[in-house]
Amino acid sequence: MNKFTKEVMSVGEMASGAKLTVPVYAFQSENSSAPNVYIQANMHGAEVQGNAVIFQLLELLQHCDIQANITLVPYANPVACNHKNGEYTLGRFDPITGVNWNRMYHFDPSIVEPFVQQYLDASEEEIKAKFQQLLLAEIEKKLEHNIWGITTGQRIAYQLQQLAHQADIVLDLHTGPISSKHLYCPEYAQASAEYFDIEHTILIQNDFDGAMDEATFCPWWSLQQAYQASGRNFTMGKGAFKKESFTVELGSQEQIDLDVAKQDALGILSYLEYQGVIDNKQYQPQKMTRYACYLKDYKALYSPMGGMVDYLAEFGKPLAAGEPLARILRMDNYGDGEALHYVSLEQQVIPILHFASASVNQGTELYKVFCNYFEL
Repeated sequence: MNKFTKEVMSVGEMASGAKLTVPVYAFQSENSSAPNVYIQANMHGAEVQGNAVIFQLLELLQHCDIQANITLVPYANPVACNHKNGEYTLGRFDPITGVNWNRMYHFDPSIVEPFVQQYLDASEEEIKAKFQQLLLAEIEKKLEHNIWGITTGQRIAYQLQQLAHQADIVLDLHTGPISSKHLYCPEYAQASAEYFDIEHTILIQNDFDGAMDEATFCPWWSLQQAYQASGRNFTMGKGAFKKESFTVELGSQEQIDLDVAKQDALGILSYLEYQGVIDNKQYQPQKMTRYACYLKDYKALYSPMGGMVDYLAEFGKPLAAGEPLARILRMDNYGDGEALHYVSLEQQVIPILHFASASVNQGTELYKVFCNYFEL
């Protein structure tokens, strides 16, 4: 049985002086050839299923043939986890700054070109080691050498990013409001999406917008592009540039299901077996039809009116053009107007998630759907 270590990382302090802490679990391997892994969950307060998945991974990994270092961090954001309003967990946005907790990670593209010029003729191994050191130094500078200080959210994000930058594979576990499972995947890593047991994949461009997955693969993509422009061709996803990061959406918020979490963990182990992180052939991807679309074709539908919504469309199934996604009840119109209004689209889509409440204002994001989708 594999042993793991547990540390408690302090990521901030409350006004009372009480410390904000995050548990960090780690499996260590002497095999240096396999890619190291970092997995975190619960950056947003209500998105709790990832904690159950990490529990199941910890249970299963103790019995795996582990070929790399694996770090797992549940409860990644203790502020968001505890941000309650009545019976509901909030915690999507920092209540002080209003910024999305998952948009506070750091990448400064201006570091790439000077690095390439300094290490233009270096070996792949040296490039990987030196660039990783640079990324970690950038975070260290943000944390410890900023005379103006940083926000609570930035402190949490940067400390998590320090752990993530030491890995080659990063999985950030999230959920939607009311949602099916889906995967955010870099376009260059499309082949890897087939090894997760997730039917729906959103292919994202190699642009940085502050999220964890982008913060850990975009620097390496930018580096690869800069070397290519200087005459050295490296392949993203191989060799020194074997870097993959995913946001894994595990269903709906505000609930956990340990049995489903075990199935999710098995799907993650299938991907890790494919990447050589574990050597356990029993973990193989399920056979399923997998659909994908590009991020530009992952569309939000906003409510044309206020009212009470009856969500009709089934997640994950193609919905024909003109078929209703929802109907909106307007009791204020009953008796002297139309009480029911149907909402549909003029093209075939796959519904992925919808708003958590039946009570919506005009302009509320009702559904998010795949347009122009295709099979992987």
